[in-house]
Amino acid sequence: MAWRILTIWRSDRKFRKFGLILVVSLMLVSLMVINVHPSPAQLRPNRSSSITSSSPSLIVTPTTPRLGDTLSVIVPTTQAPVVQMTSKTGTKSYPVYDLGNNRWRAFIPTTPLTPPGTLKIQAQIAGVAEIQSKTVALQGRSFPTQRIWLPPGQDGNVSDWEFDQVDAFKKTISPDKLWNGSFRRPNDGDISTTYGIRRYYNGVFADDYFHRGVDYAGDEGSAIVAPAAGRIVFMGYEKDGFKVHGNVIGLDHGQGVLSIFLHMNSIRVKRGDRVQAGQTIGTLGDTGAATGPHLHWGLYVNGECVDPVAWRETGLD
Repeated sequence: MAWRILTIWRSDRKFRKFGLILVVSLMLVSLMVINVHPSPAQLRPNRSSSITSSSPSLIVTPTTPRLGDTLSVIVPTTQAPVVQMTSKTGTKSYPVYDLGNNRWRAFIPTTPLTPPGTLKIQAQIAGVAEIQSKTVALQGRSFPTQRIWLPPGQDGNVSDWEFDQVDAFKKTISPDKLWNGSFRRPNDGDISTTYGIRRYYNGVFADDYFHRGVDYAGDEGSAIVAPAAGRIVFMGYEKDGFKVHGNVIGLDHGQGVLSIFLHMNSIRVKRGDRVQAGQTIGTLGDTGAATGPHLHWGLYVNGECVDPVAWRETGLD
């Protein structure tokens, strides 16, 4: 049989042509079969991080922050990352919250006491080597200064107990985001003292002082409203020992964002109440260490007092 096939191969050109086509076709099929089967490396399970070099990079806004701004850091990843910022003063971690659609967010506060310069922000999943990182240049900012002259013993009324109560409130962090959109003005009065003002006391510059909030010189008894939705978690009265803050309310907006209202005349909510943006929570007064009727509103993010301007003008939703 083999001899006959060989004889035909030698004598029949058409058969030779058909044979060549058949051989080439079989070779091509063999190559296709080889390529279809995965290699041992392809069969191994994928153990790479959900943060990879091909993943979208983290998003930091504003892109050109200045002292007092709140940085919003959004990390695209399937698992909760660890977000850290490294500055001239060291490295600090910040809590993250799930935004859905494989996105997580952290807020990083800056204040007039934050050294301007390069900030390195990085996000990493625990136990995974891959890291997302970005550097931003924190711009300096000029704040107005005041010169205060105090007579001897003027600070004798300061109570550690009072400040300990307020400091404990400023550490409040709850997981649920309660606000929505831009924050509102808490009072209709004119702004009498802006955020971040620095001070000289008796001719000596106070390195660790800045005005931690915005003052509204409204009419005594005028309404104070919640700038955003939240929960009343702190309350104090001048008669109970709050000699500096006066009648005071602490409002938790969720995810480390807090409002505090000082020197109030009356309080119209109670601890534990849920309030909505624009809801009246009290009236303006001059209780505590106040030289006249006004509202002091402080906005805190992860324990640091930030400038509320961006929260009011554009919102950090």
